[in-house]
Amino acid sequence: MHRALGAWLVMMVLAIANGGVRDALLAPRLGAHVSHVVSCFTLAALIVLTTWLLYPRLRIRTRSDAFRVGGLWLSLTVAFEFLAGHFLFATAWSALLADYDVTAGRLWIVVLIATLMAPFVVGIARGELRRPR
Repeated sequence: MHRALGAWLVMMVLAIANGGVRDALLAPRLGAHVSHVVSCFTLAALIVLTTWLLYPRLRIRTRSDAFRVGGLWLSLTVAFEFLAGHFLFATAWSALLADYDVTAGRLWIVVLIATLMAPFVVGIARGELRRPR
């Protein structure tokens, strides 16, 4: 699992860079909502691409392995978002929870689904996942 943790750290660096691009370049030109949508889909694509590139190093052999890695990444992402968001960046809990409100056009859930499913989807696409016995 240490390899999966390393891959997640790479994704976190990409996520922070993605947020910086959103805030510095996209939001002033496209507005807050549109830049949020673009940023969510861009980050989801970066997660899948990173998973594709690092997949051989992750040593994922079965579908169970894939979902364990995806579950780890999802757990780490949500924990980081809430803990660092609140305690490090002083974001209110209500603002953090607002990103989960799909009815308000918040699409953070797309990133979380990509995070969970990327090891499985990439493994299937690469033809590298075996069925459990």
